[in-house]
Amino acid sequence: MLSSVLHSNVTNPMFKAWLNSSVSLILSGLVSFAVEAQPALPSLGDRISGTVTIEQEHELGQQFLSSIRRNAPTIPDALLNSYLETVTYRIASRSQLQDHRLSFVIIDSEALNAFAAPGGIIGVNTGLFLNAETEAEFASVMSHEIAHVSQRHFARGIDEAQAGRIPQIGALLASVIIMATSDPGHGTAAITAAQGLAVENQLRFSRSNEAEADRVGQNTMYEAGFDPAGMSSLFERLIALNRFGRRPPEFLLSHPVTESRIADSRGREIRYPAREYGQNLEYQIMRARVLGHYASDKPAMVAEYQQLLADSREAFNQDSNRYALTIAYWENEQYAQASATLAPLLDKDANRISYVVTQAEILTAQNEPGQAINFLQRHLEINPGNHPLTMAYIDALIEARAYNEAAEVMEKHTLLRPEDHQLWYQLSETQGQAGNISKVHQARAEYFRLIADYRNARQQLQFALQIETDSGAAAAEAARLRQKIREIEELQERLGG
Repeated sequence: MLSSVLHSNVTNPMFKAWLNSSVSLILSGLVSFAVEAQPALPSLGDRISGTVTIEQEHELGQQFLSSIRRNAPTIPDALLNSYLETVTYRIASRSQLQDHRLSFVIIDSEALNAFAAPGGIIGVNTGLFLNAETEAEFASVMSHEIAHVSQRHFARGIDEAQAGRIPQIGALLASVIIMATSDPGHGTAAITAAQGLAVENQLRFSRSNEAEADRVGQNTMYEAGFDPAGMSSLFERLIALNRFGRRPPEFLLSHPVTESRIADSRGREIRYPAREYGQNLEYQIMRARVLGHYASDKPAMVAEYQQLLADSREAFNQDSNRYALTIAYWENEQYAQASATLAPLLDKDANRISYVVTQAEILTAQNEPGQAINFLQRHLEINPGNHPLTMAYIDALIEARAYNEAAEVMEKHTLLRPEDHQLWYQLSETQGQAGNISKVHQARAEYFRLIADYRNARQQLQFALQIETDSGAAAAEAARLRQKIREIEELQERLGG
């Protein structure tokens, strides 16, 4: 399926043979097991851009993203997704990226992991929020991944393959989907396979990629206003995390951390001009939401944050621990206590979107969707189209059984986020609750398109067309649906699925 993404101007038979044999092996640019030697990378020039163009990388990346959406559990939390997008675009704006079309995915997994794929696909596990204690540490990983994309490590791998090292590059491309699904058994299988495919040469190339991604990424995070010391502090924590573990997390298998790598990052950070870096409350808010999501003992979490808040002396710690306690109460279904705990934060910063959304979530959860709707409407007037506010508003409308209104809001929101597969899925469910059966099928078709299930997408559109035809719909609507069916058929013919 993926091999047909690359256009007909890729004529090298060796490359085509490699690509056809590696359909399921998408680039991470991250597979390596030690970081010691750092030989020079091949330069990016016409020879590489002639092998795989930026546009071809983008198309290949979109197909990879469809596979991730189809095979890995993703997090629908709009606040988390918007935070990831905001931070990464901030970094990208200061990077060497030529193509700023980025796509993001957050995978619902406590395992520490992050990855980059060709065409600007940036993915993280929620486990990254658990392990990166500051925004600078989180930004160091995002900057590293952006550097893999900006330096076009995928294209370099293809260039190496065309130079006659196809088996090694096959190993280089083997880990992204495995990493994304965070299956330790699959990860072990990938490592075993890589060891059987001329590992030494492949590792030398990957070590170079990793070293370059560190160097370029650390410079980018500094230019974007993040403390470059976040890279070495995260590396140190990862070494400590792995010291007593029986098996390292997938992230450490693909991003091996050594003392020399820490020393390199420390050496770079002291060369940057001195700046003052404050702590970022918004990152701690996101981290609290993830910690609450995974907490197995909710009452114990409440007790822990009650004590932390009581012991807090600095304003920043008071605010971050107060929000974390709010989330703990909410997760423990103590909604009145959650609202009371959040109230001082809202008094202090009434328009902070994360506070507003959290208050609306609490109201909706305690069967007060009407209050949530009124509260959110005021804030949507200030921030029209804001993704977290809009999704919280939709959830409140659904809880109030205002299904038609919720579907109408979602349809408008898809114009801003046409590639949001979770939004299309929720729209299809809500159209069903509203009794709009044709629109159920149309929304499902968009969802199936985004996960590259073109057979089901076509079938859903055919169902919608039949319903519209039987009901005597306007000729323009039938023509629109027939055109969409043709477009899906073309995608299916070109890409499979």
